[in-house]
Amino acid sequence: MLLWNEQNAWVTRRGYPSDVDDDTYLFLLPYLLLSPMDAGQRKYPIRDVLNALLWVARTGAQWAYLPNDFPPAETVRQQAHRWFEAGCFQNAAHDLRLLARVEKSRNGEPTAIIIDSRTLQSTPESGHRAGFDGAKKRKGTKVHLAVDTLGHLLAVLTTPADEQDRAQVFDLCLEVQKATGVTVEVAFADQGYTGEQTALDAIEAGVELIVVKRPEAAKGFILVPKRWVVERSFAWLSRFRRLGRDLERLSSTLVGFHVLAACVLLCNNLKPLFA
Repeated sequence: MLLWNEQNAWVTRRGYPSDVDDDTYLFLLPYLLLSPMDAGQRKYPIRDVLNALLWVARTGAQWAYLPNDFPPAETVRQQAHRWFEAGCFQNAAHDLRLLARVEKSRNGEPTAIIIDSRTLQSTPESGHRAGFDGAKKRKGTKVHLAVDTLGHLLAVLTTPADEQDRAQVFDLCLEVQKATGVTVEVAFADQGYTGEQTALDAIEAGVELIVVKRPEAAKGFILVPKRWVVERSFAWLSRFRRLGRDLERLSSTLVGFHVLAACVLLCNNLKPLFA
């Protein structure tokens, strides 16, 4: 792979497993162009910066430890924040989700979603906004996720871990309706979302909340209908080590890395369509 170095010369480097292939890069490129390709302030190719960001997402390494054959860490970090703030990966994930659903003979926008949360352990960087999750006995950040019935990301929110899941239902459903054009009618959730006020919050966002309960006599792990889909999505996302803990100073960066990971997963599933 060719790389533009600080001496203004093209050099060859070995690729990393996290690098984007040609088809994926050409698909994502229009979403990432916040300025013209020949802008005077652009010193490094977008593809090199994107590959560096994906390397960080996959490995979970600190910015300062970015390998020297990538653009400088500060350049990559600043550009990543610009992409996150502009919603570049949200837009790409939306269109990728449409393609994935149509490819599975589904309607472009879903009518049903599954919601859940998980708690990420805090770190010195994120500790100032962490809370203590009494159920998980962990101090950190809760990531609230909404996915369609195929497991594709629709919305993601973060809160301190001491906030209740049910308190986020209205905001989460509102984000979903914004992302889908108000097509969602039903949301499935676990027993942590039980409560009259929670159901009313969902209805206010135009969604009927259905709590899928675990069988009372069941012991150990069982596959609960509907609920397992969002658990699988969390498992997919956990393959990106940057999402293994809350390593970010800003919650918006944590959200951005989740959406970036969702884009990569969708691109990998849709590669035959790009060819």
